[in-house]
Amino acid sequence: MTDRWNALDAHRARTAGRRIADLFDEDADRARDFSVTADGLTLDYSKTAIDAEARRLLLDLAAEVPARRDAMFEGQRINRTEDRAVLHTALRAAAGPVLVDGRDVMPDVLETLDRMRRFAEQVRSGRIRGQGGPYTDVVNIGIGGSDLGPVMAAHALAPWMDGPRLHFISNVDGADAADTLKGLDPETTLVVVASKTFTTIETMTNAETVRRWMGARVRHPADQFAAVSTAMGRTAQFGIDADRVFGFADWVGGRYSVWGPIGLSLMLGIGPARFDEFLAGGRAMDDHFRTAPPDASLPVMLALVGIWHHQVCGYPTRAVLPYANRLIRLPAYLQQLEMESNGKCVTMDGAPVERPAGPVVWGEPGTNGQHAFYQLIHQGAQVVPCEFIAIARGEEPELDHHQRLLIANCLAQSKALMLGRSLDEARALMAGRGLAGDDLERQARHRVFPGNRPSTTLVAGRLTPFTLGQIVALYEHRVFVEGVIMGINSFDQWGVELGKELALQLGPLLEGADLDGQDGSTVALVETIRALRGQGPAR
Repeated sequence: MTDRWNALDAHRARTAGRRIADLFDEDADRARDFSVTADGLTLDYSKTAIDAEARRLLLDLAAEVPARRDAMFEGQRINRTEDRAVLHTALRAAAGPVLVDGRDVMPDVLETLDRMRRFAEQVRSGRIRGQGGPYTDVVNIGIGGSDLGPVMAAHALAPWMDGPRLHFISNVDGADAADTLKGLDPETTLVVVASKTFTTIETMTNAETVRRWMGARVRHPADQFAAVSTAMGRTAQFGIDADRVFGFADWVGGRYSVWGPIGLSLMLGIGPARFDEFLAGGRAMDDHFRTAPPDASLPVMLALVGIWHHQVCGYPTRAVLPYANRLIRLPAYLQQLEMESNGKCVTMDGAPVERPAGPVVWGEPGTNGQHAFYQLIHQGAQVVPCEFIAIARGEEPELDHHQRLLIANCLAQSKALMLGRSLDEARALMAGRGLAGDDLERQARHRVFPGNRPSTTLVAGRLTPFTLGQIVALYEHRVFVEGVIMGINSFDQWGVELGKELALQLGPLLEGADLDGQDGSTVALVETIRALRGQGPAR
């Protein structure tokens, strides 16, 4: 593997001075040659410095991907640090068998999905109702993958929301619960508590708060709760009927779980039929990933572009820029998906990684971002690879002029990043405005854009449930491919644990416990916070 990396490094060094725009002069068909399509999605990666030789060398890095991909789909325990299979793909599969330790897991998956459908239909039809009548609102309580997936999808699929209104509480900050519950009627509100173990401190704190809020008006508040959990004893102790508890196996990681019971709130909002379309989109991407040659595979090529930019070129961040306001939560969703999956410093075997394994992922929808951080992207000293997402048609035909303007901005930004503006062009621009001499020179230099900044563009026809399923599964598989290439385990998240453990230890300090044994900074901060809260010194 080292030889393959060295070959890429050498090729990058040889070609680093070449401009991306020049590649189009050398290859008239570059846009076609450096793009891939699948089921209505097109990924254009031609506005990067990747040429045919770089692509060949990158594909060499991905030689182990097919075998690892097949092992994942077959239910092998590829999550070695937790000794688990990785089978979020089974949640969206139409049929089996999918074997884990020789047992077909699909009957359980399909039975749970049928239970979700029946429950959702009964809630949406009013046959299952609250104390005050049919449910008008659903509050989903979760955190991390139990929140980011459903809330992202709920925003994305707003045109298909024809059931109860969806609301989400995730942060343990009491303001989140207070602001979300404000204006809701407890008698017509259904609450979904999403915690596999039913012990997640933030989620259970919020669940208790919402139960107390509901109990002020509802005689039996637990009757208006459902749970996504495998801890049947704990859900029963909370008072939730077993028929309203939906579990999933340990081979589904939280950030990959929107396809199953974690997506219950989404199903309540858009209905079972639309949720099935979402699953079908994910399944179509699975089929594409399993059958397309690597150089024609959207997940593989998207991953290789990311590897080129981060591990080869050394660009530390990646901006995800959806030109679709309903994808407003997609960058945050992808932050968790990638940074919790591949934010590792050791390989699968415990050796230090030789290169940083994952970039910082961030972003905001266009065109809002253009009036915020695009200044740095265009003229900052650092290079930020951009991943644009464009939707050809909106769901509001009467506002199609908005959509045309949105798409024009998306295409303009990627073109401007690539072409930039030279000093001579800036001088001519200022001369045309009547400037001359030192004033012209000074003003021109402020209007130079370095250009040669890479971007990809993912294009879809419409943002439907099917399309959203494709996009989410595409990025899941992209993370998987990057993890295989880097030799890391993308499916554990031990880095999340330490802070949670320390929070449990530090909680009593805020209530007045002795500060002996704590570091100086923690002592000073606790004493400051105690004073601001009107508490006395430590006992």
